[in-house]
Amino acid sequence: MPDEPTLGEVVRRLEAVHQSLKEDFRDVAGRLDGKVSIERFQFEKDAQLERERLSNERIKAIETARAQEARERQEAEQKAADRRAADRRLLFSALIAPVLMLLLTLYLTSQGAGT
Repeated sequence: MPDEPTLGEVVRRLEAVHQSLKEDFRDVAGRLDGKVSIERFQFEKDAQLERERLSNERIKAIETARAQEARERQEAEQKAADRRAADRRLLFSALIAPVLMLLLTLYLTSQGAGT
């Protein structure tokens, strides 16, 4: 009979097994608390996809607005260049050409070509 455990040893072993099982159940419960339900996971995934879609739309709108601003700026610069060219033509036809004609007339008159 010396190979058989005493009643105290059996109780201690049962308490150790009981304590080990409690710790294991606590670990399993902690792991389960960390898990998410499929419905919640799908909901969060859908929400994330919606946020990405909205962000992409905003980015596309910003890029479109920037491109539009660049086109408008280029058109404004072209109009300003055209306006400057028109102003130069106007300056030539309104001031320089008549002055040159007057000088030519005076020169020809002084040379006696007018009579």
